Amino acid sequence: MNYILPLLAVLAGYAIALFLKPNNKKNLKLLLAFSGSFLLSVTVMHLLPEVYEANQHNETGIGNNIGIFIMVGILFQIILEFFSKGAEHGHVHGHDEMHTIPWLLFISLCIHAFLEGFPVNRHQDLAVGIAIHHLPIAIILTSFFVNAKLNKTAIFIFMVTFALMTPLGTAVSEYLPSLNNYYAPITAVVIGILFHISSTIIFESSEGHKFNVAKVSMIILGIILACFI
Repeated sequence: MNYILPLLAVLAGYAIALFLKPNNKKNLKLLLAFSGSFLLSVTVMHLLPEVYEANQHNETGIGNNIGIFIMVGILFQIILEFFSKGAEHGHVHGHDEMHTIPWLLFISLCIHAFLEGFPVNRHQDLAVGIAIHHLPIAIILTSFFVNAKLNKTAIFIFMVTFALMTPLGTAVSEYLPSLNNYYAPITAVVIGILFHISSTIIFESSEGHKFNVAKVSMIILGIILACFI
């Protein structure tokens, strides 16, 4: 399930956008708010305490200051978004036609998704969070590419590769035992990435950054669900 859930979420989002063509942006934003809340809650409640505990048994000395690595992750995600224009949290815009894959966007998203996969090997609940996070992103990205008249084959390649990145990160973490010595600092960087992504999603999922009853309800639902995982 650690491999399948993030993969299927992107493919499902791709199929939904391609065949159902959802036009209700309000529902997508509510789904984004839920995904951001759930992902942030899983990170805070499960991943963050575990990485501090793992750091106590770290023999390399690299992860002595987890807080620094978390801040590195936040900064790294900000740099990635300079190239991806915020696609990781559903913030895509522009109406110009595309003739080739937007490579900067492609590479940035793949790096982001690949790194997200590292802690999933030890945290199946994070796989659920990433899957919920990737579903609306895949719908928004696919819709954006279709509207920009990007070649259907290019869209397919883009989305399938994006879908494979998180399972690939999980596989690398699982099958390269040497990385276990650096689990705490690597995971701390991923926590920083998730902090930035999820908090941005929560505050950007409504017009004018205003909260309303529906949005707050979805955020609370995400928190409650994370508590029971």
